[in-house]
Amino acid sequence: MKQILKACLIGSALLTTNIAMAADNEKTGQEPGMPDVVTIGVMAEMSGIYKDFEGPGTVVAAEMAIEDFGGSVLGTPIKLISADYQNKPEVALSIARKWIDIDHVDMMTSLSNSAVGIGVQKLASDKDTITINVGSGTTKLSEEDCTPYGIQYAYNTYAIASGLASGIMKAGGDSWFFVTADYAYGKSMEQDARNIIEKNGGTVVGSVKVPLGNTDFSSYLLQAQSSGAKIVALANGGQDFVNSLKQAKEFQIDKGQQLVGTVVFITDAKSLGLAVASGLTFTSPWYWNISDDAEKWSRRFFEKHGAMPTFIQGGVYSAVTSYLKAVEKAGTNDTEAVRKALGELEINDMYMQGGKILPNGLNLHDMHLVRVKDKDQVREEWDLFETVSTIPGVDAFKPYQESGCPLVAG
Repeated sequence: MKQILKACLIGSALLTTNIAMAADNEKTGQEPGMPDVVTIGVMAEMSGIYKDFEGPGTVVAAEMAIEDFGGSVLGTPIKLISADYQNKPEVALSIARKWIDIDHVDMMTSLSNSAVGIGVQKLASDKDTITINVGSGTTKLSEEDCTPYGIQYAYNTYAIASGLASGIMKAGGDSWFFVTADYAYGKSMEQDARNIIEKNGGTVVGSVKVPLGNTDFSSYLLQAQSSGAKIVALANGGQDFVNSLKQAKEFQIDKGQQLVGTVVFITDAKSLGLAVASGLTFTSPWYWNISDDAEKWSRRFFEKHGAMPTFIQGGVYSAVTSYLKAVEKAGTNDTEAVRKALGELEINDMYMQGGKILPNGLNLHDMHLVRVKDKDQVREEWDLFETVSTIPGVDAFKPYQESGCPLVAG
């Protein structure tokens, strides 16, 4: 009899709890089954060589996305947390574990270091957590290291290489030398570019690998200069790119060979100055005044951050917004349902038009061949880029049918 009475009391308590929760949800507008908070994590390098193009600006962009969304989704408050991974994969993995196991993060974004991006994407997916990688360029994220819940949002080295190599080769740039950052992004960038160059009848006459964070590029650049290649490609990023381009100009490599960048940020061009950067051509998914909507948003960002956004920072805003739209569409923060909703979205915002997230995690969208303006073309301090041509997503990215992602092969 006591056991029956105890069961009745438990059932009554559970019923009371459920009624109370339903009443609370009705008061707040929160959907049944939603948690007390939806948590988004921005993991970025905040103080090192990636600080300017990623760094605190990614947190500002995510804050703006949450604010513009209204601060809540399905009646549930949105919480933002951030951390500095210090450009170290082991630090990033430690942060990710804590975020997932203790802070119950629903989605992680930014993640510009490719080794960090690969490691965190795998860990997060194993723990049923979505990552929307904006910063890592390696194609591995949506190819051999793809995962069910990993998304490569803004660009990859294939898209950078296809836009750059095809555009320059049309103008006669058929022999190349690579000065390549010796880590996942640089190696992926060079390999993708090699494949496209050789496919189109060009040649890669040589390359050198340079450690991350190197400050003296003289020996590498002299090898590039003596190679006789028409094109010297700097397959690096951030401060490494800035230092290598400055030193290349000091050696006057640009007098006899064409210098090209692979990933160039508005902060790089600003740091270099037009005397060094003018005429530099590269591929990019976005820049701050590429459209009226982009410019309006970017000026708001500038008021908060004191610099115009890079394509990583603008991409974080877009990625956070897309994630929240997917939660809203799914009616839940359940990982499987939200990933399905992300795949059903067409992304149309200040960052891209017609974006589509494929089953391998690749976000298919247009890319742009971009040139640093000459001094007499510049209207204001940050007005440094112009679009040479727009490359449709289906031409810029590796064909989905050729994907090496196991999710596609299966």
